[in-house]
This record gives sequence, C-alpha cells and structure tokens, in this order.
Amino acid sequence: MKQAILITAYKELNHLKKIIDFFDEDFEIYIHFDRKVKITNENLQKILNANNIKLVSRKYQVNWGGFNHLKAILHLLEEALKNPKIEYFHAISGQDYPLKKIDSFKEFFLDNRGISFLDYQHISLTGWKNNGLDRYEIFNFYDFLDYKNLHQRKILYRLFQLQRKYGIRRKLPFEMSNIYAGSTWWSLNREAAEFMIGFTNSNRKIFKRFRYTLCSEEVYVQTVLCNFFDSNLLVQNNLRHIDWSARNDSNPAILDMSDYDKLVTSEAFFARKFDESVSSDLQTALDDFMKKRG
Repeated sequence: MKQAILITAYKELNHLKKIIDFFDEDFEIYIHFDRKVKITNENLQKILNANNIKLVSRKYQVNWGGFNHLKAILHLLEEALKNPKIEYFHAISGQDYPLKKIDSFKEFFLDNRGISFLDYQHISLTGWKNNGLDRYEIFNFYDFLDYKNLHQRKILYRLFQLQRKYGIRRKLPFEMSNIYAGSTWWSLNREAAEFMIGFTNSNRKIFKRFRYTLCSEEVYVQTVLCNFFDSNLLVQNNLRHIDWSARNDSNPAILDMSDYDKLVTSEAFFARKFDESVSSDLQTALDDFMKKRG
C-alpha cells in the first residue's frame, strides 16, 4: 500500500533528511519549504536528495499563524492525490519524528484502511480565549506581519486591540455550533483526502473566508470534515504525541531525554517538536530503541 508523507518545514535540514530517510519506497514524500528562508532551490534539492521525494515546493512564504500554512498543506495534499495508488496521507512538520518501526507503520494503516485519524473537538472545548471567536471574528494579519519579530508582533497586537475597541467583527463562515478545531497534523485516508480537496475547490468563498483567521489550519480541515464528511470514518485521535506545555523555550514543548519513556510506550506514530540543539540525544535513543525491537 502506497502512503504519502506531507511535510511543511522551514529549518533544520539535517533533521528533515532523517525523517525522509526513515521511509522506504512504499512512501512518497512531498515537502513544502518556507519561501522566505534564504537558501537556493538547487542547494535545497541537493541536501534533501532521495529517491522517494516526489516534490519540494517553495510556493508560499509561511508565517506563524498565517493562512499560507493551510494553503501549503492543501497544496501538498492535492499534489499527492495525483498518484492514484496512494491510500493514506500523513501531514507532519519538519520538526516531527516517527515513533514506530516502518513495518508497524505499514501494518497499522493497512489494517485500518478506510479510517482517518484526526484531532477534533467543538471549538468551545479547546480552551481557546473567547471560545476561539477572536481567531475568526477579528482580522488577523499574520501573513503580512511576522509574529516572531518583536516589533511586528506589537503591531499585530495593536491592530487586534483597535478592532476590539471599535467593535469590528467579521461574519463567521459557519454557525458557531458547527465549528470544530484541533491539531494541524493528521492522517487521512484517500476518501477523506479527496473530499477535502474537492470541497475546497468547489467552495472557494468559504475557503477564502479563513484567510484572516489565526492558525486556520487548526480549524478548516476539522470543520469541513466534521460537518460534511462521514463522521463514522473519522477517529478522534491524530496518532501524534505533542506536549502542549511550555518547555525548552517553546510551546508546544521541544522534547528532550526526559520524554523518552513516554515516547517508547506511546501509541502515537509521530512526536513533535524536535530541535537539534535540545533533542539530538533523544532522537538517537529512539533510533536505538526501534532497532532493538527487531
């Protein structure tokens, strides 16, 4: 069974290469690398060179929180769907890492073909401020201003304050009772993936309504699938280990050796976030553990 790994990345090419090398010829790799990162396409292709890479795209400049991240993910999904043999599509980041041996990976999704694995819940249950309404009713300009730049972050916050002060509100694309949210990262079977792209292409007005939504990739896929797809084919588990606490100067946490026991006993197939400056020992230990499993 053919599967596709869809990766959005922007740094740490050595780690990205390790992810790619984990997967064999039964997997096709589709990568979107942030256009704003200063590296030539030739050097990027040279570093990431592998037979199972089918696409390295730099179509979008991706800022944290911006609409372009969702567009990049859907771009990879649409490209991967062009191969009719692919039955599963796994969205991950360039800071993820596999937790299971490749044979276990293949066996699990073969046994569960027809089922999609997605983190989703009604938006009111996410714990997001103001039930998440500030993400969708407020104009968020993260594609134009970089949240990671302190000066630009202050501008973003000021624009947010002004909209709250003057009561500026956008209309929601769905009734509030129909909005779902969850983690960006998922594993969709072909039926769900085709539905996702088909819906997006046929409902451009709804899709474009998410343009100024903060982290639209955490809402759009869940809202579309939970409202319009067969919910019996969705498992409320994305098979990812993510620590949502603030640790190692990051939220979600950058994982380190203190996470080892949790990861080797986890049912998840991927974990995040990994960073070479903090996680290299953990990654080596995980590789050793998987080798010992035989």
